[in-house]
Amino acid sequence: MSEAPPAAAPLKGNLTEGPLTRTLLIFALPQLVGNVLQSLNGSINAIWVGQLLGDEALAATASSNILMFLLFALVFGFGMAATVRIAQSWGANDVLSARRALAAALGLTGLISLVLATAGILFADVVLGWLATPGAAHDQALAYLRVVFIANPIATLTTMIAMGLGGAGDATTPLRFMILVTVLDVLLNPVLILGLGPAPALGIAGSAWATVIATTIGFGAMLVWIYAKDLPLRLRGAELAWLRPRWDETRYLLSRGLPMGAQMLVISGAGVIMIGLVNREGLVTAAAYGALLQIWNYIGMPAMAIGGAVSAMVAQHIGAAREDRVDAISRAGSLANLAMTGVMIAALVPFDRPVLELFLGADSPSVAAALHIQDLAIWTYLPFGVTIVLFGALRAYGVNYAQLIVLFTSMYVVRLGAYYLLYPLLGSDALWYSFLLSSVTSLALTLLVYFRLPWRKRMLARIAAAAGRGAQTGEAG
Repeated sequence: MSEAPPAAAPLKGNLTEGPLTRTLLIFALPQLVGNVLQSLNGSINAIWVGQLLGDEALAATASSNILMFLLFALVFGFGMAATVRIAQSWGANDVLSARRALAAALGLTGLISLVLATAGILFADVVLGWLATPGAAHDQALAYLRVVFIANPIATLTTMIAMGLGGAGDATTPLRFMILVTVLDVLLNPVLILGLGPAPALGIAGSAWATVIATTIGFGAMLVWIYAKDLPLRLRGAELAWLRPRWDETRYLLSRGLPMGAQMLVISGAGVIMIGLVNREGLVTAAAYGALLQIWNYIGMPAMAIGGAVSAMVAQHIGAAREDRVDAISRAGSLANLAMTGVMIAALVPFDRPVLELFLGADSPSVAAALHIQDLAIWTYLPFGVTIVLFGALRAYGVNYAQLIVLFTSMYVVRLGAYYLLYPLLGSDALWYSFLLSSVTSLALTLLVYFRLPWRKRMLARIAAAAGRGAQTGEAG
């Protein structure tokens, strides 16, 4: 009786080997650092804007940034779909399939981002009107937004490549170039805002141009690195034709990416609605909320990094037919997120006043408003963080519409319903209590999805079948 050929050695970046928690944290850490750097970049830029140009300019960037997130969400889902496919191919040791998936995602999202950037430049004024941007901040928001849209296609392609590398277990390469972009953006902001040296004084538009320049340089440098190091996901020769996706690739990206993108749209759409409601409370509350968004970005970073790591790990385990470890991955990710988010909240709360004064100035009336809002709303990140981690596991299985229903229910039905019911009693505080109610609801519904929907029965059936095949192979041996 002939022996079966030996299995191919796992590819570099394989996440199916070793202790789960250790592997998860080692993989998630560069993503977390990258996410923190990205937020730090935005925060330092907000400090430059707030200190050099005042509360009106800071409120302008808050309205602009939430809109950019909304538009980016339209293409983000395709990147997540490609990441899952790349990770599954990586777990199965299939480099060509992983490469083709990344190429298809780059071609599709690059085209979409160009269309969105053009539309954004043309209709920015109209959208700011929909957001009820305070009149004092409107003109500055418009100047900032029109320039930032120029960077959108390059930023989108950079993110797609980073997500693809993450699916292949490489979180270090994207981190290198996130550091480069952050340093450039931070240094260029005061130069272009104030017109230091030979640079023109561009005001708030200077902050936007700093982002455009830094993003472009970072993208070019990352491409040079990928080809110089001949990383496995690079495209050469005839493979460049894969940038024009085949219908089967496009169909996969659309079927998986649209619901994932819709999830981001639901989240960002809720953020847009929240900005509109906050703006109606006046400039003091709007500036306070803008500063808090900068801080809260950090609190949400562990969930985003660990959720992405869980998704890639589970997808690689699916490709490697090792689904028996999926629940352990989800549990390790949830516990790690609770610990890390809790530590960040505990570290922030005693120092929130001086941190807020960095953005708003020590004498700003918005500081007191921001402190009050933070006391009520910051705890929402504990339950919502676990929700994001579990979403990562579900996403690897192609479960996407259930999360969409969870997010819509919690962020629109529960959050807006609570706001309108509580506003006559609590005034603007109804906004912040509705945050917490929404997050608790999202976690409860996600746990129901995770443990009860049919996807789980299919997973357990495949685990049992794999165990049966292993037993038969052992007997035959």
